[in-house]
Amino acid sequence: MSAPGNVIELAGIRKVFRQVLAPQEGSGMLARLFSRGGAKPAEQGGVPEPGGGISDGAAGDVEGGVEVLSDISLNIARGEFVALQGTSGSGKSTLLHLLGLLDRPTAGTYKLLGRDVSGLSDDDLSHLRNATLGFVFQSFYLVPYATALENVLLPGMYSNTPQAELRQRALSLLDRVGLADRVHFKPANLSGGQQQRVAMARALLNQPELILADEPTGQLDSATSQEIMRLFAQVNETGTSIVLVTHDEAVAGKAGRVIRLADGRIIADSGS
Repeated sequence: MSAPGNVIELAGIRKVFRQVLAPQEGSGMLARLFSRGGAKPAEQGGVPEPGGGISDGAAGDVEGGVEVLSDISLNIARGEFVALQGTSGSGKSTLLHLLGLLDRPTAGTYKLLGRDVSGLSDDDLSHLRNATLGFVFQSFYLVPYATALENVLLPGMYSNTPQAELRQRALSLLDRVGLADRVHFKPANLSGGQQQRVAMARALLNQPELILADEPTGQLDSATSQEIMRLFAQVNETGTSIVLVTHDEAVAGKAGRVIRLADGRIIADSGS
């Protein structure tokens, strides 16, 4: 189990987007997640949302831009399973991207595992992201020409762990998510639920402290969604912290704590 303490500490987080960007392709998101550097702020050409632009909406106009998060302060303890819930435009996915070091806040402080990340370089952010965080998205973001095993191995590109050990870990994770017989299948030959399980195995490869998930059941039917949520619960039982974005009440109900956002602000927190 993880040591006691907070995995996330936010104080006075504010985010203003200076422009609305064109949609971001899946390959671009993969490059941001699994490469060195490149975590540029949105106003400098970075990517605030996996779906493109400011797809989680705008909380309000401010001089020189659009404020999507305003005065967000919260702590998340190690081992917690937290759901961020809100309608489209509430700021929940933007907040998740800040937590994932894929964007920087306009103001406020963010401590990840006790470390203030505000002054870190893009390379340092990439290293920290790869070493401590795992990501699961609604659109899976699998490499279409790579096998399930190769997709799971992707976060290990910059790991110091020996490749043989990473391969064995990846095979074990695929077995854990019920895909031992699909190791050499490519995404086109997998169902949506199977692709999401590959994405979950990939997120766990580097044994992260924190899993960040953005609408991970959004493209799945109800039965498959329940299966994926059971996997999240099993991961959380091992001590891994989880922050999951959803608009679905049933999905949010599987978390131990629900934080509700509206217009870029926290309006309710079941952990308070």
